[in-house]
Amino acid sequence: MEKSNPHDEAFKKLLQTFFAEFIALFFPELDKQLDHRHTRFLMQEQLVDIIGGESRMLDLLLETRFKTLDAYILIHLEPQSYKQKDFHERMFIYFSRLFERHRKEHKLIIPIAVFTEPHTVNEPDTLIMSIPGHIILNFQFLKVELYSNHWRRFVDSDNPVAAALLAKMGYNKGEEREIRFAYLRMMLKLRHKLDDARIALIMSVADLYFVPDQKQDEALLYELTKQFPEEGEAIMELMPAWKRWGYEEGIEKGIEKGIEKGIEKGTEDTQVKIARKLLDKGFSLEEIGEMTDLPVEEVRKLVK
Repeated sequence: MEKSNPHDEAFKKLLQTFFAEFIALFFPELDKQLDHRHTRFLMQEQLVDIIGGESRMLDLLLETRFKTLDAYILIHLEPQSYKQKDFHERMFIYFSRLFERHRKEHKLIIPIAVFTEPHTVNEPDTLIMSIPGHIILNFQFLKVELYSNHWRRFVDSDNPVAAALLAKMGYNKGEEREIRFAYLRMMLKLRHKLDDARIALIMSVADLYFVPDQKQDEALLYELTKQFPEEGEAIMELMPAWKRWGYEEGIEKGIEKGIEKGIEKGTEDTQVKIARKLLDKGFSLEEIGEMTDLPVEEVRKLVK
């Protein structure tokens, strides 16, 4: 039976929203060949898994244009958060089913697996069948092992996927505070480039991966206000994602007075503003409630 992970849906939403940025971050050479103006996500396809004896839905399947071929291609993205026996064989089965169905319309199918957990490293990505003197099959999918990428490689990046996944990258014990501070600095830069809905999505994904530490984050927030006094309002607007950890009870300790007065009203206004934009982009009431920390009933009132 297929396992589920509460983080998987948030991760898939991140890839759907920032697919181009994901490819640019991990596969820059492939990115040069894709015309993202033609990218569209397709309806989930149900494929028969002959290994597991059951059918399943592909996680993410999209169509885009490949410049060299001047043709439309398919890209299959498969996030994987747990070890699975013979996963590389499953990837080949999914590939073969897609090839069977789409080979007339699409000249190329690119399978990509994204391993999101520390225990999913060094996973096989190749399936080979051969006889002496002849290779019958040599199948290899693209893969990303987040934990195999050290977090310091990404701290100067303005890529939203790098910010959202920074806590999933490889790090040494004792570097947690540095990672958290680097993430907050990245978010300050991204606020000048992205709308509130996309910022909310990045923060909601990142908050799944950071271990809550109230005292540490209060100190980091205070440090940010000292280093970037001109970013006072933007720093304050980072707070909605922290509210779910109970920060509203102790946030006054170590925060400058000017920020203290605006947190409660600014947080509420920002939550509503973000919720409206998420509604316009088709997010469900439950998803919006989780991202903004607003009760679902309050979100429902915005629809009316």
